[in-house]
Amino acid sequence: MSKLPKALQDLIDELSLLPGVGPRTAERYAYYILKADQNKSGRLARALENVHAGVKHCPKTFALIDADQEVSPLYEDPARDKQQVAVVEDPFDVISLEKTGKYSGTYHVLGGVLSPIDGVTPDSLRIKELIQRVKDDDVSEVILATNASVEGESTALYIQKQLEEDDVNVSRLARGLPVGVDLEYADQITLSRALEGRQTV
Repeated sequence: MSKLPKALQDLIDELSLLPGVGPRTAERYAYYILKADQNKSGRLARALENVHAGVKHCPKTFALIDADQEVSPLYEDPARDKQQVAVVEDPFDVISLEKTGKYSGTYHVLGGVLSPIDGVTPDSLRIKELIQRVKDDDVSEVILATNASVEGESTALYIQKQLEEDDVNVSRLARGLPVGVDLEYADQITLSRALEGRQTV
C-alpha cells in the first residue's frame, strides 16, 4: 500500500507510463511539479488538455500542424520545391532536417517503419499516400530519409521497389562514420553506408 497521498501517487503512475521514464524519474518529476508554483503546474495541465484538440496531421505531408491549418506551411510555401520529397519516419524528423537549413523541398511522414514482428505492415504506414503524391505533384525526386536501422533500411528498400515503375529519382541520405568512432565499434549498417557513400579525395 502506497504511503504517498493518492493524488501524488496517481501523478507518479501516469508519468511512469511515458517512454524512457522509470519509477524514480517519475517520482522526481512529480515532486518537482508538486513543489513548483501552482501557475506553472496549471500551465502544464492546460498544455496536456489542449494538445489533442490543438494538433492534427497535414492531409498531404502528414506532418504535425495546428488544428486550424489546412495543410503544412512547409508544403504551402511557394519557395519550397514540391517536386522533391524527403520521406521520414516521424514528424520530429522533419524538425531535424529543417534545422540544417540545407533542404528546400517538402516532406512525407510515414508514421513509423516496417516491423512485421510488431505488426507494422505496409498498410500501417502512409506508403500508398506517398505513391499517389508522386503522381499528383509530378515528383522528380524522393529522398529516403529513414533511420539507419534494420527496419529503416527495410522500409527504404520497400518504398524504392514500389516506385520502380514511376519516373522518379529515388535517393538515400548518405551515411557515414561519426567523428571519433573507431571502425571496430561501428555497426555493419553504418560501415556499409560509409563504403557506399565514399568520396574521392
